[in-house]
Amino acid sequence: MEVGLISCTKRKRERDAQPAELYMESTFFRKAREYAESTHDRWYVLSAKHHLLEPRGQSIEPYDETLSGARITRKRDWAETVLIQLYKEDLIDDDVRLVFHAGRDYYDELLPLLADTPVDVETPTDGLRFGETLAWYDEHG
Repeated sequence: MEVGLISCTKRKRERDAQPAELYMESTFFRKAREYAESTHDRWYVLSAKHHLLEPRGQSIEPYDETLSGARITRKRDWAETVLIQLYKEDLIDDDVRLVFHAGRDYYDELLPLLADTPVDVETPTDGLRFGETLAWYDEHG
């Protein structure tokens, strides 16, 4: 099973919404979501504030929080919580591939934790600049 993990974005709707809709103001999120929905079996949102979110889960309020520029201890704590949530969702298994559609701030501290699990991990846009990442989704969508 292939699972897409899409990072939250700064641009959000101005009202409460389910995670799948809250971040739709962002071009990156729209493209990553379209890609995830067409190529992955399931997908989730990686939220700086709420950690791992079901796309059609409970509505949440817009917030202004990011892992970009956060202290390493904050990122490690966040990653540990996400790992626990991945286990609770039964996404840590040898038949699971986690595909990150996110910047490094959202997976650098999580990858070492996942290294000790049976999951496969992929970061298809790692190292690409923002414009290159958007182009990647255009080419692969």
